[in-house]
Amino acid sequence: MKKAYIETYGCSANQSHSEVMVSILKENGFEIVRDIDKSDVIIINTCIVKTPTENRMRTRVKFFVENYPEKKLVIAGCAADAEREMFKKIAPSAVFLSSHESKKIGRIILGKKARLPSKKIRFNPVIGIVEIASGCLGSCSYCITKLARGKLKSRNTDEIICEVENLVKDGCKEIWLTSQDNGCYGLDIGTNIVELLRSVVAVDGDFRIRLGMMNPAHLKNMIDDLVSILDNEKIYKFVHIPVQSGSNRILRLMKRGYVVGDFLKIVDVLRGTIPDLTISTDVIVGFPGETREDFEQTLKLLTKVKPDIVNISKFGSRPGTEAARMKQLDNKIVKQRSVYTVRITREIVEERNSRWIGKECVILVNEKGKRKNQFVGRNEYYKPVVVASKKNVMGNFVKVKITENLGTALLGEIKNLV
Repeated sequence: MKKAYIETYGCSANQSHSEVMVSILKENGFEIVRDIDKSDVIIINTCIVKTPTENRMRTRVKFFVENYPEKKLVIAGCAADAEREMFKKIAPSAVFLSSHESKKIGRIILGKKARLPSKKIRFNPVIGIVEIASGCLGSCSYCITKLARGKLKSRNTDEIICEVENLVKDGCKEIWLTSQDNGCYGLDIGTNIVELLRSVVAVDGDFRIRLGMMNPAHLKNMIDDLVSILDNEKIYKFVHIPVQSGSNRILRLMKRGYVVGDFLKIVDVLRGTIPDLTISTDVIVGFPGETREDFEQTLKLLTKVKPDIVNISKFGSRPGTEAARMKQLDNKIVKQRSVYTVRITREIVEERNSRWIGKECVILVNEKGKRKNQFVGRNEYYKPVVVASKKNVMGNFVKVKITENLGTALLGEIKNLV
């Protein structure tokens, strides 16, 4: 039996692609191993969205080439799409697999058409990842993922619903609807994300839906319809809306397609209807041309909105993008602004999470914790809650009392199964 080792980086779509590859390999007689030394084939499913991430990809590929030259190396994911020539110099003998062609892994390794499995193997039996589209409609001046994934190509709604139904029948309790930008789903095929959600919540079964990232540029045109469907009990009260900057001038340079006022209106509508809604956002500090005033406007916006989660990125130019040709800020300034933003957002997150202490809520347990007899679940607002249990409560709905704020998560005490 041939043996394959796989490493996965990046977004949930990449994780889904790796699940597809693992399923195909197993269907065709491969064993998936965790020890590289025992493998015949090494697969690295890459992410190059940020400079530090790409540097890590280069380091890993160099490690494989130098230490395992006799093994077949497959470089999959965005590096294969947007940085193939550069990675070819590091690994001349490697085989490249586009992020759009994960199902061809069998043919690439076996050299012939491979059997496709009847169902996808999930890395987490509780969670089903459903990729609803590839590519996007954006033209952000800093984004290399656009170069890798291309234009928006939405999946047919019926096809998505069929996949969700099969996942739920297979015991899945949490569905992740993912893509590069869920906000533009369906705009190329005459539908939208709200219509898709209406169809997904109609699927029979007791499960929860996590809605992936949505660009404000598209969300601003459907916010009233979205907030009405978010009230459905099957959907987590959670949205990921990346604002990137609190300065309209910087947003124009980024070519984001919206202004700060659009983002604020979206938040007002959402929180006006669902006050405890969990809002996640992204911020880039140190974008080319960002002045002290621009940066302070971003801090002011964060302090006003008080998002529950803030993903902070220090700007790093990506090859082939428009922003890479702009005059870059001094690295010391970028680092200082990043440190200060982290400090501010920690205070905001502390405040938002502390409101849960003493409250009772129901969580869906969807992960095993880092310690023995420890589990992690998500409440209605997608807040992570750590609990202890000698019984295996994976996949169960559990009533808990929140006892402590752990910073990035909450600590809960199990009251009873629901």
